[in-house]
Amino acid sequence: MKITALIIQLTLLAVGVYLYLLSIGALKFKNPKQQERINQFRKENTWLRLAALALMAIMFFNVALTVMEMV
Repeated sequence: MKITALIIQLTLLAVGVYLYLLSIGALKFKNPKQQERINQFRKENTWLRLAALALMAIMFFNVALTVMEMV
């Protein structure tokens, strides 16, 4: 059961990292129309960076607690 929880927590941590990279503009897309839509989305949703940082911090803490509990 703890392995399942760890996998879910790592997945959510990865989602947080992806959202953070998306919110700071580190991800580039080949399609210019899609890149323009992403840039517009980033300008309209400045809260996404803070939400991604919060998600990463919480999930990192949860992963650390789960690993310490398993050891």
